[in-house]
Amino acid sequence: MRMDARHADGMDEDARLGQRSGLLDRRSFLLGSAFGVGALGLGGCATSDGLILAEAAKLYGPMPDEKFPIPAVDVSKVNPKYYRRTVQYASAEAPGTIIVDPKNYYVYRVEGDGAATRYGANVGRDGFLWNGDAYVGRKSEWATWTPPKEMIRRQPETAKYARGMPGGLDNPLGARTLHLYQNGAYTLYTIYASSDAESIGSGITSGCVGLLSQDMIHLYARTPVKTKVVVLPA
Repeated sequence: MRMDARHADGMDEDARLGQRSGLLDRRSFLLGSAFGVGALGLGGCATSDGLILAEAAKLYGPMPDEKFPIPAVDVSKVNPKYYRRTVQYASAEAPGTIIVDPKNYYVYRVEGDGAATRYGANVGRDGFLWNGDAYVGRKSEWATWTPPKEMIRRQPETAKYARGMPGGLDNPLGARTLHLYQNGAYTLYTIYASSDAESIGSGITSGCVGLLSQDMIHLYARTPVKTKVVVLPA
């Protein structure tokens, strides 16, 4: 009669093989799970851009109830870092203050408690940047745009609007405008609504600051006349 092979621990060979098989199966399961979780994580990364775009599409959707219906922004033309969001922002300025950061193409509305609403912006091009304190002296919706005489000299094609261009989607001031003043005088600078998605994050203006129309309407509704505006050095 053949005796069953046994080890010092008293376990027969079949049992030991079964245990080893179980350990291997468990290792395979754990490794498979690890790779599976990793794959899911990678899958999450792969779809995060899609999720961001979907959220931005809601944020920058059409506004059909406006006097001149505003179309949706093609968010694929805007760098996601310029989408509107609430961020940590330490500032000694009072809540409600608007801070323009032309170097980084941002406009902040100070919310207090170390937070701010941040918007992507276009700003003045080289030679037209400025900095200092101002305030909102006037607000307007679908404003008439009149090019300054200096602009007409630089760009004669704007002379046809010397008596004013009526409000509308093609009007450079767009749906909302905050007119900036210093010492009781209009500076000719504004924060305005832009319909040009590709302009956000660039220097293209004669010193004005543009936000996407949806962002400008959001800021405008929260900004009373006399609000302080701080324009940082570029």
